[in-house]
Amino acid sequence: MNGTDWDALAVSLAACAAAAGAVLLATFAVAGRRGPHRVVDIAWGLAFGAVAVVTWLLSAGHGDDGRRLVVATATAVWGLRLAAHIARRSRGHGEDPRYTALLDKAPGNRTLYALRTVYLGQAALVWLISLPVQAASYSSAPLGPPAFCGIALWALGFAFEAVGDHQLARFKADPANRGRIMDRGLWAWTRHPNYFGDGLVWWGLYLLACTAWQPALAVLVSPVLMTLLLTVGSGKRLLEKHMAHRPGYAAYAARTSGFLPLPPRRTARGGPGSTR
Repeated sequence: MNGTDWDALAVSLAACAAAAGAVLLATFAVAGRRGPHRVVDIAWGLAFGAVAVVTWLLSAGHGDDGRRLVVATATAVWGLRLAAHIARRSRGHGEDPRYTALLDKAPGNRTLYALRTVYLGQAALVWLISLPVQAASYSSAPLGPPAFCGIALWALGFAFEAVGDHQLARFKADPANRGRIMDRGLWAWTRHPNYFGDGLVWWGLYLLACTAWQPALAVLVSPVLMTLLLTVGSGKRLLEKHMAHRPGYAAYAARTSGFLPLPPRRTARGGPGSTR
């Protein structure tokens, strides 16, 4: 009989909370000794990978093996790629201005404030956002049409995110582009191809958990929360606030979709940053 082993899932939820917390606490210890706190961005992807591995191990014998393998692999591959990309991008840089601004507002001890708001806060988000990964792994339902749609959506999102990151890295590596705004490739269609791809990844993983209405409803918070974080939370909103002063960014924003990929709007082009 197809269904979700809710008792075993409850045990996994606790274990995954511990796994996410362990990764973020270890990162806090590293940042405390070596700094800066921007290293937590690398731990974000690693924590999802840890949750995927723990869930896969604990769900053996409780869920469909094909679904378990797909969801664990998809989550781990996404998390490890993201962690590796951020590690390469961060090499040689100092503290992220976001964390500097946050800790400058700390009431009392900055270190304890960073632990509560940055590290433990992100551990909680990892656990909450990863709910579809955990729920899918404890379903005995074999892979079906919703799951295959989820795999396709995950693959599209992963490709969009990875290609967008690669295009931006190549653009920044060219000294001729110093001071210019990236508006080529996927970046001509959306100002945030990496964030858009990220959102698709988690909607795809959500579909893998939609084996019945109960788990589908229970874990809907995951893709909704991730989408909100990317669009109005710490993703798009803060990055665009930081980029607003850059020459050419206003013109780029006027002709380029903020999130969903759309054909560039026809506007007058010119001035610094109008091409890349």
